[in-house]
Amino acid sequence: MSTVLSELESSAVSASSTVPAVSNNHAVEAELNYLAPGTSRPVNYTFEPPEGTPWQTGVLEARRVTIHDARPLAQSGELKLDRQGFQLVAHRSALDDFSDDARIRNVYYPEAEALLRAATGAAKAVIFDHTLRDSAQGSRANAALREPVRRVHNDQTFVSGPRRVRDHLDADDAHQRLQRRFAIINLWRPLSEVEQLPLALCDARSIAPEDLIASDLVYRDKVGETYSFLQNPLHRWFYFPRLRPDEALLLKIYDSLQDGTARLTAHTAFEDPQTPENAAPRRSIELRALVFWA
Repeated sequence: MSTVLSELESSAVSASSTVPAVSNNHAVEAELNYLAPGTSRPVNYTFEPPEGTPWQTGVLEARRVTIHDARPLAQSGELKLDRQGFQLVAHRSALDDFSDDARIRNVYYPEAEALLRAATGAAKAVIFDHTLRDSAQGSRANAALREPVRRVHNDQTFVSGPRRVRDHLDADDAHQRLQRRFAIINLWRPLSEVEQLPLALCDARSIAPEDLIASDLVYRDKVGETYSFLQNPLHRWFYFPRLRPDEALLLKIYDSLQDGTARLTAHTAFEDPQTPENAAPRRSIELRALVFWA
């Protein structure tokens, strides 16, 4: 399998030996599912594939890693979306029932757009989709309620990121917006306190270009592109224990800026070994948004 990256990708991320060391206090040891070396380009379906075609391809291998509690970094102010590629924000939604799709779009979308503009300083935010997940009731066959994703990935690539602008804006607006900085950000919120399958997030500064493997994401009307990840011992992983509904995470999915700013991160749900046997299912909602700076 070739892992040769374009010039754009090669300049986008780099594993850094200067990433500060992290104390092992408040950390857990857990397995994360990476793409196995030598695997051909993975293909994942967003709908039930034709008979005889697997939902997803690509060989995964579980690798044991240390996942650090990110709350001390967040409390110290050291955790930044443009530095590590993810950030914790305090925000209570006016919506307390996420079972109604119309209310999500009419109530949650506008407040999420305002939150994204305030958190990033962007002039405009455009939410282009959302996903509800439930570890007990969700499944990959149910577009309205998915299961948590338990493989290391990122939702876009350096090729598919700009495509999203053209997909969701008219041609003239897209052309103008693509001349300036824009990003794709995932706003991830638990709908109840997270007791199982928390989200692990990788420090963007610890990701090397060679870790990224472009993968096909097949929709009914198009084929998108995401990143799978090869394991790298330099990866620094974090999580937020018992994340609450009045807390949300910003995840950097794509950034057009190439000045050392974090351009992406990796994330995955994982089995926390400290999870109690009677833990409540993990329920969450994630919004994916284009954000544009003036």
